[in-house]
Amino acid sequence: MPETTTHLHPDLSVDQQLALRTAATRLADDFQGIYGPETIERFLHTSYDQFASRSTVPNFLPLLAERFARQRLQALVRVEGHHRDGKPVVLFLCTHNAGRSQMALGFFTHLAADQAVAWSGGSEPDTAINPSAIAAMAERGIDIAGEYPKPWTDEIVRAADVAITMGCGDACPIFPSTRYENWDLDDPAGLDLEAVRPIRDELERRVRRLLDELGVAAR
Repeated sequence: MPETTTHLHPDLSVDQQLALRTAATRLADDFQGIYGPETIERFLHTSYDQFASRSTVPNFLPLLAERFARQRLQALVRVEGHHRDGKPVVLFLCTHNAGRSQMALGFFTHLAADQAVAWSGGSEPDTAINPSAIAAMAERGIDIAGEYPKPWTDEIVRAADVAITMGCGDACPIFPSTRYENWDLDDPAGLDLEAVRPIRDELERRVRRLLDELGVAAR
């Protein structure tokens, strides 16, 4: 494939430019025959921009950009009809993508395994996952510490069959082909572990009900 460049970010350090070039190569391999280098690079660099303004750990930016770009490209593949596996796609949306939507994603991914696809996003993404949410999910044997708050993009919302909103209000994007459902739950931001547990348990109950509605057997 043609070599990708980093001309969109000439101000990056040499190490970061190298990391982005390496990421672009991996993404190009993953989407070979579907998207070319220009599309790969555009998604990678716009994903980088989503995190650059609020990240406190610059060295992790290329990795976050690669992960988010991969998710966005996977969504675009579905939107454009390049991939039809019949699996339902669910998107969990909240304000900061640091608590409720991350716990819901953790339960859904754990219970559905490879029978369905789930993503999450926030209207005003925080810089880190809520520690109390991480601890509460760990009590259920589910590790969400490796997740990260992120925004949503048009292709991610358009690829979803169901969008679950939790407190993002008018900021939540609306597309006619997507089914929307609002879950009215307290925001765990600033709460301790004991206060987060009831929110976690209600999320599990609702995720299990959602899986049943989608015809996905929870493991």
